[in-house]
Amino acid sequence: MDNTEALSPKPDEFVENSNSRHPKGLWVLFGTEMWERFNFYGMRALLTLFMVNSLLMKEADASIVYGGFLALCYLTPMLGGFIADRFLGNRYCILLGGTLMAIGQFLLFISASTFGSSLGTATTIMWTALGVIIFGNGFFKPNISSMVGSLYPKQEKSKLDSAFTIFYMGINLGAFLGQLICPLIGDVKSADGIRDIHAFKWGFLAASIAMMVGTVTFLVLKNKYVVTPTGRPIGGLPKHNTSEDFEEGEAQTAKFSGASVGIAVVLFAILGSLFHFALGQNVIYSLVYASGISLAYLIMSDSSLTKIERDRIWVIYIVSFFVIFFWAAFEQAGSSLTFIADNQTDRHFFGWNMPPSMVQIFNGIFVVALAVPFSILWDKLRARSKEPVSPFKQAMGLALIAVSYFIIAHNVKDLGNNGLLAVKWLILLYFIQTCGELCLSPIGLSLVGKLAPKRFASLLYGVFFIANAAGYALAGTLGSILPATGDKFEAAQKIGVNLQDVLDKKVTLNADQVAAFEKAQLPLANPTFAGFEIHNLFEFFMVFVVLCGIAAVILALISPILKKMMHGVN
Repeated sequence: MDNTEALSPKPDEFVENSNSRHPKGLWVLFGTEMWERFNFYGMRALLTLFMVNSLLMKEADASIVYGGFLALCYLTPMLGGFIADRFLGNRYCILLGGTLMAIGQFLLFISASTFGSSLGTATTIMWTALGVIIFGNGFFKPNISSMVGSLYPKQEKSKLDSAFTIFYMGINLGAFLGQLICPLIGDVKSADGIRDIHAFKWGFLAASIAMMVGTVTFLVLKNKYVVTPTGRPIGGLPKHNTSEDFEEGEAQTAKFSGASVGIAVVLFAILGSLFHFALGQNVIYSLVYASGISLAYLIMSDSSLTKIERDRIWVIYIVSFFVIFFWAAFEQAGSSLTFIADNQTDRHFFGWNMPPSMVQIFNGIFVVALAVPFSILWDKLRARSKEPVSPFKQAMGLALIAVSYFIIAHNVKDLGNNGLLAVKWLILLYFIQTCGELCLSPIGLSLVGKLAPKRFASLLYGVFFIANAAGYALAGTLGSILPATGDKFEAAQKIGVNLQDVLDKKVTLNADQVAAFEKAQLPLANPTFAGFEIHNLFEFFMVFVVLCGIAAVILALISPILKKMMHGVN
């Protein structure tokens, strides 16, 4: 087949596709996203352990960096969505983003290869790598998600919940592979438990190669399969859009006045200062929170919005606020839960002592196993007119994550300072959280696709991802309040000090002991959150139970109101 044929598929191909369950383009996007998630989650599994063990950061600092990094990864989609909607289109942004992420991962490989000879240089390269990955993710993330909805004719938009659930399986198949392969080659310990701190580089290299595979996959297949039901390319340059790309009666361009843009800028500056100074947040977290609110105002100031469009956008905003609490709890996987798996968990699984960075792999396994059953469940409930409205599904997701932490909290309650948590409880936690994730995350992606006006599609995905960014920022803050785990008590004992007495303020350390504590990265006091002192792991996990439990109840109660505001969309 020549290039002309590839660019102009035959009409009968689309008749065949329209009669099938899902178009072939979904599987192209599925595969592209799968390799991107391999790259991202494979790196995520190793990042905090690399920072602590190779770059010699404190765990609390690594958690803050981790949260800030994830937050910026989900803040830059606002920029990527804007550039795609106005200038480059989805396709070019995906190719640009994929290339940048592959380069960023390769820079992490260089950082992990050089820290032994120059710690300062390796740290600088690490910061550069994270910056490149952040911008790459910003171009990639909102644009591939926004293309899924365009694969379906208007009369089949009801399929989007199941389509995004399948698409989400691709995300987590990649996550599973990344969390399997990267830790196997990058998180290596000897028989006596000594970690090879030089092995992280191989995990980062594998992540870089995976991203290159995903980018080339999209480049080769996009023209043939990523097309509308009538055969027009999806995600091309915005100047080539026609009335076919928009809902009937929908405005094709946004109309922002100079005054509204100015107000948004001023609002951003004021909120950024407020979050930074009044709430004591760091610069990155303040940027995330202020950007989300300012962008939400700017979109609402568009004079071309109809009442229905405005109501639907409000639903996106309200749901986005609640998912912050879900991601704040869920993203402990890469920080506090990894540290607990490393330091206070018996990781023997059917006789195999698995690497701590690999414990989170069960989330990917469970998503791959459960995504299709969940998709079938929504389809069957919809056929019987019993499908819950999307916001209520997301309330179910919040409730499930609260339950998962409630179970784990009671299993760590009696561990003491030296007991080990059985890995089966972390596996159960990931199973329950995966069920919650499938009720919330793909449903949220689908909801934006169904409710967002075409002219704001990528930008509103950017808003949705800013909510994720805010959740990740909060995840970093919450991860940093992890109390001392068993390894810290053992390290203090070697110094000749009872760490519990120090934390309980029963003893005062002399200057030499304080210096020894600093060198061993041991805490001198219990962490605090919202004015409350966190004494142990039970109290730490109950923070997530309370936050997610309250959010779940409120979202469930207001779901009927949100259903009315969705004007016929479920």
